[in-house]
Amino acid sequence: MKKFEYTINDPVGIHARPAGLLAKKAKTMGSTVTIATADGRSAAASKLMALMGLGVKQGDTISVLIEGDGEEDDAAAMEQFFKDNL
Repeated sequence: MKKFEYTINDPVGIHARPAGLLAKKAKTMGSTVTIATADGRSAAASKLMALMGLGVKQGDTISVLIEGDGEEDDAAAMEQFFKDNL
């Protein structure tokens, strides 16, 4: 399992557009990607409504867990996705 933390920079957090992009990206990976908030809530990154339900705002730090086949490559790709989009 690979894990990294990321502080959200997007002014409106994980809202519809970036959540949709994140879910689409997660579905292309061989690994399972899970987003966890500081208060212990989590959601599969491939589930759009679950991601939006986390209510992640700008300045929140989340944990991203990547588990499964190709987790090294998937973790690097997901970290770059967050830098580029959130």
